[in-house]
Amino acid sequence: MRRVVVVGASAAGLAAAETLRREGFDGSVTVVGEEIDAPYDRPPLSKQILSSAWGAERLALRTLEQLTALRLDLRLGAKAVGLDTSARAVRLADGTDLEYDGLIIATGVRPRRLPGTGGHVLRTVNDALHLRESLRPGTRLAIVGAGFLGAECAAVARGLGCEVTLIEPAPVPLAHAVGEPVGRFLSSVHRSHGVDLRTGLAVTSLDDPVLAGADVVLVAIGSQPNTEWLTGLPVADGVVCDEFCAAAPDVYAAGDVARWHNPLFGVDMRIEHRTNAAEQGLAAARNLLFPAARKPFAPVPYFWSDQYDLKIHAYGYLRGHDAFSVAEGSIEEGRFLAAYHREGRLVGALAVNMPPKAIRPWRQVIALGGTS
Repeated sequence: MRRVVVVGASAAGLAAAETLRREGFDGSVTVVGEEIDAPYDRPPLSKQILSSAWGAERLALRTLEQLTALRLDLRLGAKAVGLDTSARAVRLADGTDLEYDGLIIATGVRPRRLPGTGGHVLRTVNDALHLRESLRPGTRLAIVGAGFLGAECAAVARGLGCEVTLIEPAPVPLAHAVGEPVGRFLSSVHRSHGVDLRTGLAVTSLDDPVLAGADVVLVAIGSQPNTEWLTGLPVADGVVCDEFCAAAPDVYAAGDVARWHNPLFGVDMRIEHRTNAAEQGLAAARNLLFPAARKPFAPVPYFWSDQYDLKIHAYGYLRGHDAFSVAEGSIEEGRFLAAYHREGRLVGALAVNMPPKAIRPWRQVIALGGTS
Protein backbone atom coordinates (compact mmCIF):
# COMPACT_ATOMS: atom_id res chain seq x y z
CA MET A 1 0.00 0.00 0.00
CA ARG A 2 1.59 3.23 -1.19
CA ARG A 3 -1.32 5.59 -1.80
CA VAL A 4 -4.02 6.43 0.72
CA VAL A 5 -6.79 8.90 -0.04
CA VAL A 6 -8.80 10.42 2.81
CA VAL A 7 -11.97 12.17 1.64
CA GLY A 8 -13.02 14.62 4.32
CA ALA A 9 -10.79 17.15 6.08
CA SER A 10 -12.54 17.60 9.40
CA ALA A 11 -11.93 15.83 12.71
CA ALA A 12 -12.29 12.24 11.46
CA GLY A 13 -10.25 12.75 8.29
CA LEU A 14 -7.49 14.58 10.13
CA ALA A 15 -7.34 11.89 12.82
CA ALA A 16 -7.02 9.24 10.11
CA ALA A 17 -4.21 11.11 8.35
CA GLU A 18 -2.31 11.68 11.58
CA THR A 19 -2.68 8.03 12.53
CA LEU A 20 -1.28 6.88 9.20
CA ARG A 21 1.87 8.90 9.80
CA ARG A 22 2.11 8.00 13.47
CA GLU A 23 1.93 4.31 12.60
CA GLY A 24 4.82 4.65 10.17
CA PHE A 25 3.08 4.89 6.80
CA ASP A 26 5.48 6.78 4.52
CA GLY A 27 3.53 6.62 1.25
CA SER A 28 1.38 9.39 -0.18
CA VAL A 29 -1.57 10.63 1.89
CA THR A 30 -4.03 12.80 -0.02
CA VAL A 31 -6.67 14.57 2.05
CA VAL A 32 -9.62 16.08 0.19
CA GLY A 33 -11.75 18.76 1.84
CA GLU A 34 -14.76 20.50 0.29
CA GLU A 35 -14.32 23.64 2.40
CA ILE A 36 -11.46 26.04 1.69
CA ASP A 37 -10.56 26.27 5.39
CA ALA A 38 -7.91 24.07 6.96
CA PRO A 39 -9.33 21.45 9.39
CA TYR A 40 -11.24 23.11 12.21
CA ASP A 41 -13.40 22.16 15.18
CA ARG A 42 -17.19 22.26 14.83
CA PRO A 43 -18.68 22.01 18.37
CA PRO A 44 -17.71 25.61 19.24
CA LEU A 45 -19.73 26.93 16.28
CA SER A 46 -23.02 26.82 18.21
CA LYS A 47 -21.40 28.01 21.42
CA GLN A 48 -18.24 30.14 21.50
CA ILE A 49 -18.38 31.33 17.87
CA LEU A 50 -22.08 32.16 17.85
CA SER A 51 -21.74 34.05 21.14
CA SER A 52 -18.63 35.92 19.91
CA ALA A 53 -16.62 34.55 22.84
CA TRP A 54 -14.11 33.24 20.28
CA GLY A 55 -12.78 34.46 17.01
CA ALA A 56 -12.79 32.01 14.12
CA GLU A 57 -9.00 31.66 14.29
CA ARG A 58 -9.33 29.64 17.50
CA LEU A 59 -11.15 26.82 15.69
CA ALA A 60 -8.09 25.44 13.91
CA LEU A 61 -7.45 21.80 14.85
CA ARG A 62 -3.75 22.05 13.93
CA THR A 63 -1.26 24.78 13.18
CA LEU A 64 0.20 25.23 9.71
CA GLU A 65 3.47 23.80 10.99
CA GLN A 66 1.73 20.68 12.33
CA LEU A 67 -0.07 20.11 9.05
CA THR A 68 3.13 20.61 7.08
CA ALA A 69 4.90 18.03 9.24
CA LEU A 70 2.32 15.41 8.17
CA ARG A 71 3.50 15.68 4.53
CA LEU A 72 -0.05 15.64 3.19
CA ASP A 73 -1.26 16.30 -0.29
CA LEU A 74 -3.95 18.56 1.17
CA ARG A 75 -6.59 19.50 -1.39
CA LEU A 76 -8.96 22.06 0.09
CA GLY A 77 -11.90 23.48 -1.81
CA ALA A 78 -12.16 20.17 -3.66
CA LYS A 79 -15.28 18.01 -3.79
CA ALA A 80 -15.47 14.27 -4.40
CA VAL A 81 -18.23 13.48 -6.89
CA GLY A 82 -17.63 9.84 -7.77
CA LEU A 83 -16.02 6.59 -6.70
CA ASP A 84 -14.88 3.64 -8.83
CA THR A 85 -13.96 0.81 -6.47
CA SER A 86 -12.89 -1.43 -9.38
CA ALA A 87 -10.39 1.11 -10.67
CA ARG A 88 -9.68 2.28 -7.11
CA ALA A 89 -10.14 5.93 -7.94
CA VAL A 90 -11.97 8.92 -6.48
CA ARG A 91 -13.31 11.45 -9.00
CA LEU A 92 -13.18 15.13 -8.02
CA ALA A 93 -15.50 17.85 -9.30
CA ASP A 94 -12.71 19.32 -11.44
CA GLY A 95 -12.36 16.02 -13.30
CA THR A 96 -9.27 14.83 -11.45
CA ASP A 97 -9.07 11.12 -10.63
CA LEU A 98 -7.24 10.23 -7.42
CA GLU A 99 -6.04 6.64 -7.52
CA TYR A 100 -5.70 4.86 -4.20
CA ASP A 101 -4.55 1.64 -2.61
CA GLY A 102 -6.54 2.46 0.50
CA LEU A 103 -9.49 4.84 0.98
CA ILE A 104 -10.95 6.40 4.12
CA ILE A 105 -14.34 8.09 3.74
CA ALA A 106 -14.91 10.92 6.20
CA THR A 107 -17.24 13.24 4.28
CA GLY A 108 -19.49 13.97 7.24
CA VAL A 109 -23.01 15.34 6.92
CA ARG A 110 -24.85 18.40 5.71
CA PRO A 111 -27.84 20.14 7.31
CA ARG A 112 -31.35 19.23 6.27
CA ARG A 113 -33.18 22.23 4.90
CA LEU A 114 -36.74 23.40 4.46
CA PRO A 115 -38.27 24.53 1.16
CA GLY A 116 -38.18 28.28 0.67
CA THR A 117 -35.57 31.01 1.00
CA GLY A 118 -34.10 33.07 3.78
CA GLY A 119 -33.40 30.52 6.49
CA HIS A 120 -30.04 29.84 8.12
CA VAL A 121 -28.43 26.49 8.83
CA LEU A 122 -25.42 25.84 11.05
CA ARG A 123 -22.70 23.43 9.96
CA THR A 124 -19.70 25.46 8.79
CA VAL A 125 -17.76 28.37 10.23
CA ASN A 126 -19.27 30.62 7.57
CA ASP A 127 -22.75 29.50 8.61
CA ALA A 128 -21.97 30.46 12.20
CA LEU A 129 -20.46 33.84 11.31
CA HIS A 130 -23.40 34.76 9.06
CA LEU A 131 -25.91 33.80 11.72
CA ARG A 132 -23.95 35.69 14.37
CA GLU A 133 -24.14 38.88 12.32
CA SER A 134 -27.94 38.63 12.42
CA LEU A 135 -28.31 38.26 16.18
CA ARG A 136 -28.73 41.52 18.04
CA PRO A 137 -30.63 42.48 21.19
CA GLY A 138 -34.31 42.40 20.30
CA THR A 139 -33.89 40.25 17.18
CA ARG A 140 -36.80 37.83 16.84
CA LEU A 141 -35.20 34.47 16.17
CA ALA A 142 -37.24 31.39 15.29
CA ILE A 143 -35.44 28.06 15.55
CA VAL A 144 -37.04 25.07 13.83
CA GLY A 145 -35.90 21.96 15.67
CA ALA A 146 -35.22 21.63 19.41
CA GLY A 147 -32.46 19.03 19.28
CA PHE A 148 -29.10 19.73 20.83
CA LEU A 149 -28.04 22.14 18.08
CA GLY A 150 -31.27 24.11 18.20
CA ALA A 151 -31.26 24.15 21.99
CA GLU A 152 -27.66 25.36 22.21
CA CYS A 153 -28.33 28.13 19.71
CA ALA A 154 -31.45 29.15 21.62
CA ALA A 155 -29.42 29.47 24.81
CA VAL A 156 -26.75 31.59 23.11
CA ALA A 157 -29.33 33.81 21.41
CA ARG A 158 -31.09 34.49 24.69
CA GLY A 159 -27.74 35.47 26.17
CA LEU A 160 -27.35 37.95 23.31
CA GLY A 161 -30.73 39.49 24.11
CA CYS A 162 -32.72 37.96 21.25
CA GLU A 163 -36.37 36.99 21.48
CA VAL A 164 -36.34 33.26 20.77
CA THR A 165 -39.11 30.95 19.58
CA LEU A 166 -38.07 27.30 19.58
CA ILE A 167 -40.32 25.02 17.53
CA GLU A 168 -40.36 21.23 17.83
CA PRO A 169 -42.73 18.65 16.28
CA ALA A 170 -42.29 16.14 19.12
CA PRO A 171 -44.29 16.60 22.32
CA VAL A 172 -41.08 16.51 24.41
CA PRO A 173 -37.85 17.83 22.87
CA LEU A 174 -34.92 15.39 22.87
CA ALA A 175 -37.00 12.59 24.39
CA HIS A 176 -35.80 10.20 21.68
CA ALA A 177 -32.20 10.92 22.61
CA VAL A 178 -32.17 11.37 26.39
CA GLY A 179 -35.60 10.23 27.58
CA GLU A 180 -38.74 12.14 28.52
CA PRO A 181 -37.71 13.13 32.08
CA VAL A 182 -34.54 14.85 30.89
CA GLY A 183 -36.36 16.28 27.87
CA ARG A 184 -39.01 17.82 30.12
CA PHE A 185 -36.31 19.20 32.42
CA LEU A 186 -34.48 20.86 29.53
CA SER A 187 -37.78 22.26 28.25
CA SER A 188 -38.44 23.88 31.62
CA VAL A 189 -34.96 25.38 31.66
CA HIS A 190 -35.48 27.04 28.28
CA ARG A 191 -38.89 28.36 29.25
CA SER A 192 -37.47 29.74 32.50
CA HIS A 193 -34.94 31.69 30.42
CA GLY A 194 -37.67 33.27 28.34
CA VAL A 195 -37.72 30.98 25.32
CA ASP A 196 -41.12 30.56 23.69
CA LEU A 197 -40.94 26.77 23.30
CA ARG A 198 -43.69 25.39 21.08
CA THR A 199 -43.94 21.61 20.92
CA GLY A 200 -46.09 19.33 18.80
CA LEU A 201 -45.78 21.80 15.95
CA ALA A 202 -44.41 20.73 12.57
CA VAL A 203 -42.96 23.32 10.19
CA THR A 204 -42.75 22.11 6.60
CA SER A 205 -41.45 25.20 4.79
CA LEU A 206 -39.92 28.59 5.41
CA ASP A 207 -43.24 30.07 4.28
CA ASP A 208 -45.08 28.55 7.22
CA PRO A 209 -47.24 31.20 8.95
CA VAL A 210 -45.74 30.32 12.32
CA LEU A 211 -42.48 31.89 11.11
CA ALA A 212 -44.09 35.07 9.81
CA GLY A 213 -43.11 37.20 12.81
CA ALA A 214 -39.46 36.18 12.87
CA ASP A 215 -36.60 38.43 11.78
CA VAL A 216 -34.25 35.45 11.50
CA VAL A 217 -34.96 31.74 11.06
CA LEU A 218 -32.54 28.94 11.91
CA VAL A 219 -33.34 25.47 10.59
CA ALA A 220 -31.93 22.77 12.89
CA ILE A 221 -33.85 19.67 11.84
CA GLY A 222 -31.00 17.19 11.59
CA SER A 223 -28.56 16.22 8.90
CA GLN A 224 -27.98 14.04 5.86
CA PRO A 225 -24.81 11.96 5.39
CA ASN A 226 -22.76 13.00 2.37
CA THR A 227 -22.92 9.70 0.50
CA GLU A 228 -24.28 10.59 -2.94
CA TRP A 229 -20.87 10.19 -4.58
CA LEU A 230 -20.30 6.66 -3.28
CA THR A 231 -21.29 4.57 -6.28
CA GLY A 232 -21.05 0.86 -5.59
CA LEU A 233 -20.95 1.02 -1.79
CA PRO A 234 -23.80 0.07 0.55
CA VAL A 235 -25.53 3.19 1.83
CA ALA A 236 -28.35 3.42 4.38
CA ASP A 237 -28.37 6.68 6.33
CA GLY A 238 -24.59 6.61 6.08
CA VAL A 239 -21.92 4.34 4.66
CA VAL A 240 -22.72 0.83 5.86
CA CYS A 241 -19.65 -0.69 7.53
CA ASP A 242 -18.83 -3.78 9.53
CA GLU A 243 -17.44 -3.79 13.07
CA PHE A 244 -14.01 -2.85 11.71
CA CYS A 245 -15.40 0.26 9.95
CA ALA A 246 -14.83 -1.40 6.56
CA ALA A 247 -17.30 -0.73 3.74
CA ALA A 248 -15.42 -2.69 1.06
CA PRO A 249 -11.93 -4.17 0.60
CA ASP A 250 -9.40 -1.44 1.58
CA VAL A 251 -12.25 1.07 1.97
CA TYR A 252 -13.10 2.34 5.45
CA ALA A 253 -15.35 5.08 6.81
CA ALA A 254 -15.19 7.26 9.90
CA GLY A 255 -17.06 10.05 11.61
CA ASP A 256 -20.57 11.36 11.03
CA VAL A 257 -20.92 9.61 7.65
CA ALA A 258 -20.18 6.09 8.93
CA ARG A 259 -22.86 3.60 9.98
CA TRP A 260 -21.07 0.68 11.54
CA HIS A 261 -21.87 -2.27 13.75
CA ASN A 262 -20.80 -1.58 17.32
CA PRO A 263 -20.33 -5.01 18.93
CA LEU A 264 -20.35 -3.55 22.44
CA PHE A 265 -24.04 -2.68 22.08
CA GLY A 266 -24.90 -5.19 19.36
CA VAL A 267 -26.48 -2.58 17.10
CA ASP A 268 -25.65 -0.58 13.98
CA MET A 269 -25.13 3.08 14.80
CA ARG A 270 -24.12 6.37 13.25
CA ILE A 271 -22.78 8.88 15.77
CA GLU A 272 -22.56 12.62 15.12
CA HIS A 273 -20.29 13.52 18.02
CA ARG A 274 -16.86 15.10 17.94
CA THR A 275 -15.15 12.52 20.16
CA ASN A 276 -16.41 9.63 18.07
CA ALA A 277 -15.14 11.26 14.87
CA ALA A 278 -11.56 11.40 16.14
CA GLU A 279 -11.64 7.92 17.68
CA GLN A 280 -13.15 6.35 14.58
CA GLY A 281 -10.71 8.08 12.25
CA LEU A 282 -7.87 6.58 14.25
CA ALA A 283 -9.45 3.11 14.28
CA ALA A 284 -10.20 3.14 10.55
CA ALA A 285 -6.64 4.14 9.68
CA ARG A 286 -5.13 1.41 11.85
CA ASN A 287 -7.41 -1.26 10.44
CA LEU A 288 -6.60 -0.15 6.91
CA LEU A 289 -2.85 -0.29 7.56
CA PHE A 290 -2.80 -3.56 9.50
CA PRO A 291 -5.46 -5.85 8.01
CA ALA A 292 -4.06 -8.93 9.77
CA ALA A 293 -4.44 -7.27 13.16
CA ARG A 294 -7.76 -5.48 12.72
CA LYS A 295 -9.73 -4.69 15.85
CA PRO A 296 -13.47 -4.06 16.11
CA PHE A 297 -14.39 -0.45 16.78
CA ALA A 298 -16.46 -0.81 19.95
CA PRO A 299 -16.44 2.55 21.75
CA VAL A 300 -18.63 3.91 24.49
CA PRO A 301 -19.97 7.02 22.70
CA TYR A 302 -19.57 10.32 24.53
CA PHE A 303 -21.19 13.71 23.99
CA TRP A 304 -21.54 16.99 25.81
CA SER A 305 -23.72 20.07 25.56
CA ASP A 306 -23.64 23.54 27.11
CA GLN A 307 -26.97 25.31 27.58
CA TYR A 308 -27.12 28.43 29.78
CA ASP A 309 -25.31 27.40 32.97
CA LEU A 310 -25.93 23.71 32.37
CA LYS A 311 -23.06 21.35 31.65
CA ILE A 312 -24.39 18.11 30.18
CA HIS A 313 -22.20 15.03 29.71
CA ALA A 314 -23.27 11.57 28.59
CA TYR A 315 -21.69 8.19 27.92
CA GLY A 316 -23.18 5.25 26.08
CA TYR A 317 -25.95 4.68 23.56
CA LEU A 318 -29.08 6.09 25.14
CA ARG A 319 -31.45 5.61 22.21
CA GLY A 320 -33.80 2.69 22.61
CA HIS A 321 -33.46 2.45 26.39
CA ASP A 322 -36.40 0.89 28.21
CA ALA A 323 -35.63 1.99 31.77
CA PHE A 324 -34.55 5.32 33.25
CA SER A 325 -33.59 6.21 36.80
CA VAL A 326 -31.88 9.02 38.69
CA ALA A 327 -28.83 7.59 40.46
CA GLU A 328 -27.54 10.77 42.09
CA GLY A 329 -28.89 14.22 42.76
CA SER A 330 -32.30 15.46 41.70
CA ILE A 331 -33.84 16.57 38.41
CA GLU A 332 -35.87 19.16 40.31
CA GLU A 333 -32.69 20.73 41.65
CA GLY A 334 -31.03 20.71 38.21
CA ARG A 335 -28.07 18.64 39.34
CA PHE A 336 -28.28 14.92 38.73
CA LEU A 337 -26.87 11.77 37.19
CA ALA A 338 -29.25 9.48 35.33
CA ALA A 339 -28.82 5.84 34.31
CA TYR A 340 -30.27 4.25 31.17
CA HIS A 341 -30.92 0.51 30.84
CA ARG A 342 -32.05 -1.74 28.03
CA GLU A 343 -33.17 -5.29 28.78
CA GLY A 344 -31.58 -5.07 32.21
CA ARG A 345 -28.20 -3.86 30.97
CA LEU A 346 -26.71 -0.44 31.66
CA VAL A 347 -26.31 1.24 28.25
CA GLY A 348 -25.89 4.89 29.17
CA ALA A 349 -25.37 7.55 31.81
CA LEU A 350 -26.04 11.28 31.64
CA ALA A 351 -24.93 13.97 34.08
CA VAL A 352 -26.16 17.53 34.45
CA ASN A 353 -24.01 19.95 36.47
CA MET A 354 -22.16 17.09 38.14
CA PRO A 355 -18.37 16.90 38.49
CA PRO A 356 -16.64 14.76 35.83
CA LYS A 357 -15.53 12.25 38.46
CA ALA A 358 -19.19 11.45 39.14
CA ILE A 359 -19.87 10.04 35.67
CA ARG A 360 -16.50 8.60 34.65
CA PRO A 361 -16.90 5.32 36.58
CA TRP A 362 -20.16 4.72 34.74
CA ARG A 363 -18.32 4.74 31.44
CA GLN A 364 -16.20 1.81 32.62
CA VAL A 365 -19.25 -0.17 33.64
CA ILE A 366 -20.82 0.40 30.22
CA ALA A 367 -17.57 -0.63 28.52
CA LEU A 368 -17.58 -3.88 30.49
CA GLY A 369 -21.01 -4.71 29.21
CA GLY A 370 -23.00 -2.96 31.89
CA THR A 371 -22.88 -5.96 34.20
CA SER A 372 -20.39 -5.00 36.91
